[in-house]
Amino acid sequence: MASTQKNASVAEQFSGAKLLLDCLAKQDVEIIFGYPGGSVLPLYDALYHEDIPNILTRHEQGAVHAAQGYAKSTGKPGVVVVTSGPGATNVVTGIADAMSDSVPLVVITGQVVTQGIGKDAFQEADILGITLPITKNNYQVRNINDLPQILNEAFHIATTGRKGPVVVDLPKDMTVCQTDAQPANEVHLESYHPNTQPSALQINRLMEKLAEAKRPVVLAGGGVVAANAAMELTRFVEKYQIPTISSLLGLGVLKSDHELFLGMAGMHGSYAANMALVDCDLLINFGCRFSDRLATSPKDFAQNATVAHVDIDPAEIGKIIPTAIPIVADVKKALLSMLNKEIKVQDTRKWQSLCLQRHQEKPFTYDRDSTTEIKPQKVIELVGKLTKGNAYVVTDVGQHQMWVAQYYPFKFANQLVTSGGLGTMGYGIPAGIGAKFGNPDSQIVVFVGDGGFQMTNQEFAILNEHQLDIKFILLNNNSLGMVRQWQEVFYENRRSQSVFASSPDFVMLAKAYGINGVKIENPATMEADFTKAFNKPGPGLIEVVISPTEHVLPMIPPGKANDQMIGVD
Repeated sequence: MASTQKNASVAEQFSGAKLLLDCLAKQDVEIIFGYPGGSVLPLYDALYHEDIPNILTRHEQGAVHAAQGYAKSTGKPGVVVVTSGPGATNVVTGIADAMSDSVPLVVITGQVVTQGIGKDAFQEADILGITLPITKNNYQVRNINDLPQILNEAFHIATTGRKGPVVVDLPKDMTVCQTDAQPANEVHLESYHPNTQPSALQINRLMEKLAEAKRPVVLAGGGVVAANAAMELTRFVEKYQIPTISSLLGLGVLKSDHELFLGMAGMHGSYAANMALVDCDLLINFGCRFSDRLATSPKDFAQNATVAHVDIDPAEIGKIIPTAIPIVADVKKALLSMLNKEIKVQDTRKWQSLCLQRHQEKPFTYDRDSTTEIKPQKVIELVGKLTKGNAYVVTDVGQHQMWVAQYYPFKFANQLVTSGGLGTMGYGIPAGIGAKFGNPDSQIVVFVGDGGFQMTNQEFAILNEHQLDIKFILLNNNSLGMVRQWQEVFYENRRSQSVFASSPDFVMLAKAYGINGVKIENPATMEADFTKAFNKPGPGLIEVVISPTEHVLPMIPPGKANDQMIGVD
């Protein structure tokens, strides 16, 4: 009898791999994007018996971009599992991309056994050293009993404050050793306490300036999306009738057709948005980091304005643009605090009228009457009509990305999934797949150029396997379009290595993966041909042969001020 009681008191032992999966389940992880290999075989063996699905991408870069697409479109953290060495190094670009765009990721990288670390073992790479500058934090598990706390901290850090990627490096022996540890419940990080509550003093200062302002402007950045504060921002600008502009990652926070929205500002922004930056006397920045694509010439930027900057990351405030009213806080909480104040503002109807007049008189434009070539802007406008502006829109990087930003009728936050800060070609296809897994009942449209398409198109293998109804629109100008544009504008038309001498048959390539494909070349029948292909059920590739010389306009030349745009009619 005593022996039975003794055995009953012994805690159940299980593998570190099982413990890791239990920890992921406790974090409500819905899906993993990953690729197995030697150092994570015990983990994948344990996963064989669990309910968390793993999406087997065809390249580790595809896994991390898919996790980004999932995270950007849902607001939930993306989870990646890859093996050691080349598996880990293949996700470095996606980790850097997520860091730049503040995307919450937890990336679990396999590692050689603990005793082999630092001895050049097969498929060993110092992933901690490699990712130190491009993560919010990174860990290496050296004691399996520490794993629950490490994972708890990883998810907490990735999803709080300024969101971002966290790497957990997992030696193989940690996945096979036995433990009775349980998933952790609490986080105790003495040196990590992001400030979310705005200073009442600074909020009062900002509202006093707003009461005095005659030409106020609101700038909405990706921080508004990250804080889930689109509704509060809309209420704020409508309450005080403030003309509003956005960064690339802020598109959708205010509907594109909202009467107060002047469009995206910056290098390829609208005339009205850029001129509002030049002429405003108060600029209220919510969650935008003043990148060089928006503040193209910092010394000339918003020279007539008092600048207020609301941001969760204190490092961004004053880093690029001198800030008179710094507010380190969660954007949503700052907006709620501002909405609770009641102030009397100046009569700004003349300012609003001027901004609206500029927006109406100098909109984005192109040759709508062209009969000799298909204009990419027209394709994007057509997609906007076919989707009624309700699709999640994913882009790769290049000219097509900017045309989408200019011409798609965005309606909601999280709607645009794109690589903003790092500008990663190859992002679009896997990010679109990740967005579809995160939003299975929503329409997903992916715009990609012929350059980016050739970087990650192997992920097409996932589409039929998981019955993903995604439309991929390949705008083919037979070149690296944005590189070619810069060479034509700034390098006297020397198109050095930016035009493809040969390309694959993209439709045949899609069909090799069992995906419907169609190529559209005739400007006269483009709309009818495109509509027919777009409305066909199931995943599909629509290749549209567009003008090989079309430029993204307007454009602010590098180093020039926001009012020094070229290509404005």
